[in-house]
Amino acid sequence: MSQGRRRPLAAVSLLVTTASLVAACTNAPPPPLVSETPTTQPPTSTAPAEQPMPVEVVVGVDELEGGFNPHTLADLSPTSSALASLMLPSVHRPGPDGRLQLDTTLMESAELVPDQEKFTVRYRIRREANWSDGAPIAAEDFVYLWQQLRSQPGVSDAAGYQLINDVASRQGGKTVDVTFAKPFPGWQSLFNNLLPAHLLRDAPRGWSTVLDDGYPASGGPFAIRQIDLDRGEIILERNDRYWGPPAQSDRISLRAIDKARQVEALRSGDSHLAVFGADTGTMQALRDLGDSVQLINVPRPATVEVLLRPDSRALADIKARQAVLAALDRPALIQAGTGGGPAEQLQSHAQVLAPSEPGYTPTEPAGAFPAKPDRARVEKLLDEAGYQRSGGAWMRDGRPLNLVIAAPFEHESYIRIAEEAARQLREQGIQATVVTPTGDQLFGEMLAANPKSGEPGGAASVDMAIAPRPAGGDAAANMAAAYGCPGVAADSEQPFPHNAAGFCDELLQPTIDAAMTGRVPFGEASSIVEPVLWRAAVALPLYQQAQVLALRPEVKGVEPGHGMSGPFSTAAQWLGTYADNDGY
Repeated sequence: MSQGRRRPLAAVSLLVTTASLVAACTNAPPPPLVSETPTTQPPTSTAPAEQPMPVEVVVGVDELEGGFNPHTLADLSPTSSALASLMLPSVHRPGPDGRLQLDTTLMESAELVPDQEKFTVRYRIRREANWSDGAPIAAEDFVYLWQQLRSQPGVSDAAGYQLINDVASRQGGKTVDVTFAKPFPGWQSLFNNLLPAHLLRDAPRGWSTVLDDGYPASGGPFAIRQIDLDRGEIILERNDRYWGPPAQSDRISLRAIDKARQVEALRSGDSHLAVFGADTGTMQALRDLGDSVQLINVPRPATVEVLLRPDSRALADIKARQAVLAALDRPALIQAGTGGGPAEQLQSHAQVLAPSEPGYTPTEPAGAFPAKPDRARVEKLLDEAGYQRSGGAWMRDGRPLNLVIAAPFEHESYIRIAEEAARQLREQGIQATVVTPTGDQLFGEMLAANPKSGEPGGAASVDMAIAPRPAGGDAAANMAAAYGCPGVAADSEQPFPHNAAGFCDELLQPTIDAAMTGRVPFGEASSIVEPVLWRAAVALPLYQQAQVLALRPEVKGVEPGHGMSGPFSTAAQWLGTYADNDGY
């Protein structure tokens, strides 16, 4: 197995400020884990009168990866989601019912402008809303996000931004008029996780790596005191410059430790809570802690899938792609990725919506996938695709069927799935090789390239990939981003990047466009699009990502978060205990 280049993981000290997250519109969440209303004093311990120790919440997390851009597929991870929910301001956030609501801490209003020639939304930002360095949160931040997300390869939420014609500044940048080329009913899903344009637009390293080491500024109730990825620790502190309600605790410490130590830290009280991916054995160990720890499964806004690129040389024939799917043991792939943990309960059987999203229903045709690999079907389909079995391999035109399966180097669960898929294919006589480029290389270069260009090292060199499909937000926009044909920028006539699947169906595109603009309800459009996607065999959904939230009683104010926003979206209300030291 070849390995890609790892991002640098040097310890970084930052004095930046932190805010809270947006997530997507989802099912109403379960009741809060803790019903007590936080008070202004920590619940346990007595601090020295002369110099109080800081009130701290210690959180056990999975491995802390480098890369914190919440808008890229490469950085779509629990780490980036947690930090984005603590640092980056958003126009809308999920409310108690899971539906998006205006964040009135940041915004005065966001509404459609009547009687305009084109579909226009006007945003009014609060005058007091500033980044941690004193620069106002303003129109330039909207412009920057729009320009990047409509044009950069490998982003997770491009489709809605590609409908925008112009973003105009008014009233010193505190009023923003956004004009769309076509109506977009899902406009409330845009401009979440705003980034500080004044610090990023001229950054020398560019979009793909500019947030590898953290945020240069943020606008929320916390600040990052220190990031040390080598030690697996991130320390956050209350942001005294934040204009909104102050955080209840002085600091939050994120500590990355292995699963066995997560359980022990919860048992001993070294961690107040933990949010991590747990396998079957870890879940049992957590249950053995009894009433001392509350447990809840927390769905994440991403579905893991196997992509089969229709424009790769080996898989251009639909029969070949269908043969590959017939050779795969889907339950074993799910087991490899989830380890029998919380995500195993969220197996996915639809091409667009994730299992925890409202309106989700399985769309997979009955009998589309056998319970186990079907050798007879594999042989029949490969024979129809022009292959012949020779010496234990499948040959066509003197060349063996040898598939390249890519998985991002930073994500161990994706690599486990890729290796299991390769093993299963080899058992059916289909040669397979696993490669592990970095996420930036895979999603920003290899899968985003024009699949018909034939450029060396581009999309044509990857036949299959293990990848996340973002969930939440506007369902029609997600469908367009995952499976739509690339459009062209109206102001430059430059084509937008291709989707990660390398899929484009010109006959299907009008239906996808109609769903985006509201001319056809999403449910009606989905009933047309999904059967075509299943027949085309371009993506095999596996499961929605999920973590377990384990909570001790010492910390108050922790909730699972509305929709799929996650527990870190409530961090400003967390109230911990006095720390053993000042931490610095």
